[in-house]
Amino acid sequence: MATESTAAAAGTCVNDAGGAIGMPQLCVEWMPNQIFWLVVALVVIYLVLSRIALPRIGGVLAERKGTITNDLTAAEELKAKAVEAEKAYQDALTRARTEAAKIVAEARAEIQKDLDAATAKADAEIAAKVAESETRIGEIRAGALEAVTEVAKDTAKELVAAMGGKADARSVTAAVTARLKG
Repeated sequence: MATESTAAAAGTCVNDAGGAIGMPQLCVEWMPNQIFWLVVALVVIYLVLSRIALPRIGGVLAERKGTITNDLTAAEELKAKAVEAEKAYQDALTRARTEAAKIVAEARAEIQKDLDAATAKADAEIAAKVAESETRIGEIRAGALEAVTEVAKDTAKELVAAMGGKADARSVTAAVTARLKG
């Protein structure tokens, strides 16, 4: 009997054995019940999405958008700082190059001054040595001329004596002096 009451309650969509005839979703007698539960399920899904899931998703999206905006702002600030730092670096580099050129010029001037002083000192020493050398050369020439004159006189006396003549010192000196003068 229970089967009959179930079959009677189910209507034409159930066979004698209690199984569905065809697709139960398409049974017209069950459609109001299916529509009711569909509406209940959609309302529950809507409430869950609108009260729980969508606010969380919206919060995550707003947080991401805020983070991206903050990151872009920070990146712009860092870019501006980097441009300023590069400009400061270039300015410092230019000042350093100018200062280095100034130091090099001062060092060159100081070295040139020292070099000029050393050159002048060396020139003075060379001039003094040249003068001393010229004096010595003059003394040596004079000494050499005297020595040559003496040797020439002695040689002339010996030659005259070797040839069998007698030479007096005055005539030998006159002959040697005349010959040395040219």
